Amino acid sequence: MTGMAHRQDRNPGTGLHRRTLIGGGAGAAALALLPCAARAATAAARIVAPSGIFTGEGQAEGVAKPVWGFRGIRYATAERFRAPRPYATPGQPRAAMRFGPVCPQTGHYQPQSEDCLYLNVWTSTANARAKLPVMLYIHGGAYANGSVTDPLNDGAALAGRGDVVVVTVNHRLNAFGYLYLARLDPRFADSGNAGQLDLICALQWVRDNIAAFGGDPARVMLFGQSGGGAKIATLTGMPAAQGLFHRAATMSGQQVTAQGPLHAGDRTRAYLDALGVKPGNLQPLLDMPITKLVEGLRATDPILGGGVSFAPVLDMKWLVRHPFWPDANPIGLSIPMMLGNVHDETRAFVSPDTVRDLTWDTLPDRLAPDLRIDVLPEWVVGEYRKQFPDWSPVDVFYAASTAGRSWRGQVIEAEERARAGAPAWVYQVDFTSRTDPRRGAFHTMDIPLVFGTLGAAGSQTGTAADARAASAAMQDSFVAFAKTGDPNHAGLAAWPRYDMRQRATMVFDATSRVENDPRRWQRELFARIPYIQPGT
Repeated sequence: MTGMAHRQDRNPGTGLHRRTLIGGGAGAAALALLPCAARAATAAARIVAPSGIFTGEGQAEGVAKPVWGFRGIRYATAERFRAPRPYATPGQPRAAMRFGPVCPQTGHYQPQSEDCLYLNVWTSTANARAKLPVMLYIHGGAYANGSVTDPLNDGAALAGRGDVVVVTVNHRLNAFGYLYLARLDPRFADSGNAGQLDLICALQWVRDNIAAFGGDPARVMLFGQSGGGAKIATLTGMPAAQGLFHRAATMSGQQVTAQGPLHAGDRTRAYLDALGVKPGNLQPLLDMPITKLVEGLRATDPILGGGVSFAPVLDMKWLVRHPFWPDANPIGLSIPMMLGNVHDETRAFVSPDTVRDLTWDTLPDRLAPDLRIDVLPEWVVGEYRKQFPDWSPVDVFYAASTAGRSWRGQVIEAEERARAGAPAWVYQVDFTSRTDPRRGAFHTMDIPLVFGTLGAAGSQTGTAADARAASAAMQDSFVAFAKTGDPNHAGLAAWPRYDMRQRATMVFDATSRVENDPRRWQRELFARIPYIQPGT
């Protein structure tokens, strides 16, 4: 660089090396004015950790405090359908400036590769004595798709508060992470839960390395949206994950029951049939290119219909009982939990354009498959019409499908923890889309509010004062929870633990508030119908 020189400065006792411009403070002041490309070149940082020496990038724009991002840190390797192996290169330099590839999937994220076991860290300090709480995010997309490389999941703004270290993790998905082959071939005894084992391996990496990034390995909070929340609910009941995390927040993602081994076996056979693989000879499955394995995901699910579904398996090795049936798994009761949903979950899944012509006559048949429970749809519609006479067919469709399909699991998990006396706080997001009001408070609306990525591609929050207020309320609550295991903090109404008597619920909105038992009538309506987690 013309007119510039670099030197390596070591901050004693922190493990942090900074490449700074000659001139010290002047260079730091100039950092905020540099475009991203220049900032990347002049604000690199090295952190010495047990598993390697990592070089990351600095960021001063769009954050309250300058942060360093370390992207694409490999935490494990894995052979196809087998358990992961931790990866470490002690004393060796490793660049951490680009995201790693994502698991092969039908989703749009690129690049894709089976070599996808990478995590990312954002921190405002590398002082090992800082011991900041750690917030580790697991992405959604059910168990089939998704990636933490989505701009909505960027951890810089959240870490830029200066009071947490943020980690995001990619892992194996769909057939690569959850195809149950254990009953067909003993070589693949771990295949039905390989994706969960990846997450446990990432948590072990955090335990061993995060202090070098300023984090406290004794205060690790998991948070995840949709499928990410379901993976977290499952981890609370996995013995191998015990002691690796200390708080958990599920955002529109629950896992009441795991997938039974027989249903998992039926799905495996459907997938193998679609690929032309015989159950007695799995070698072709190991030899196939990933593009072919992804094509097989179009196989019809033998239980649900639609594309073949994958989920953690009750394999009696890694997962030996259901997470929340017949009650909350006792091994997870000591972990404080936040359980949340958005008010209009299914407005994300079903486009308003496809239901705008619904009538009372056509509503029952249209609603039935989206309830995901075995209940008479005409009865559901009739009950809603009596309770809410001013609602339209579209209003009833979204409310009933949300309550029956998406919200029900969260209610059950909160109730089971309350019955066990375990600490739990429940929230509901009422903040609605500012770019498409028809969507309401739709599934994924909470992601930019928590991460502070209000202006990122895909966000519908807008960046006005109301969005900033809702985001601040959610961020402050999540950070307080990461720090202490309790989401209460100054500036927000007292938020009681969830119990069966009051059912206190924090309603996050432009002005957040506590309500007792919101949507009580809808909760009670569906409580009379048995619930089995869809996909299990």
